[in-house]
Amino acid sequence: MKVLLFNGSRREKGCTYTALSLIAKELEKAGIDTEIIYIGLNAVNGKLDALVKECAAKMKEADGLVIGSPVYYASPTGEIQVFLDRFAGVAGADLRHKPAAAVASARRAGTSATLDVLYKYLMYNEMPVVTSNYWNMVHGNTPEEVLQDKEGVQIMETLGKNMAWLLKSLEAGKKAGVEEPAQPVKVMTNFIR
Repeated sequence: MKVLLFNGSRREKGCTYTALSLIAKELEKAGIDTEIIYIGLNAVNGKLDALVKECAAKMKEADGLVIGSPVYYASPTGEIQVFLDRFAGVAGADLRHKPAAAVASARRAGTSATLDVLYKYLMYNEMPVVTSNYWNMVHGNTPEEVLQDKEGVQIMETLGKNMAWLLKSLEAGKKAGVEEPAQPVKVMTNFIR
């Protein structure tokens, strides 16, 4: 099993990376492979199309997804949003029924609004949302400060454990013959009259 973790921060090894690393550590303890992929500035430096294709190919093989972003103006970064808009269109069929989570990092506030935006990508693509024991957020202005956020660290660790449990439960269900629901035909309503 493998989980992809998308880092939407403009800082490749900053606070969001630190939060994702805590989740990855718990997944790896449970025997699940992880890969943290830096989206950040790669999404706008003329690399968007190649990055989307690369990540879509990896998502075909992956079993789960975690999306992380810092708070910028009470929202996820523009880079991760641009990436996810394209990624969901390319990889949509390979996202369905794969467990996923969103994580926000902030110095102070804006995390709930950021999570709300990120979760919409997951829910639209029929991804079971993995939770922790509080909102999936960490606080701090530096990676060191994030690690001092004891509640945030515990939330990330619990999220990793819950993701591992859900992945293993789904695998056990498939082995026992539980089939996925059929994909519904999307009904598009035309509001123009």
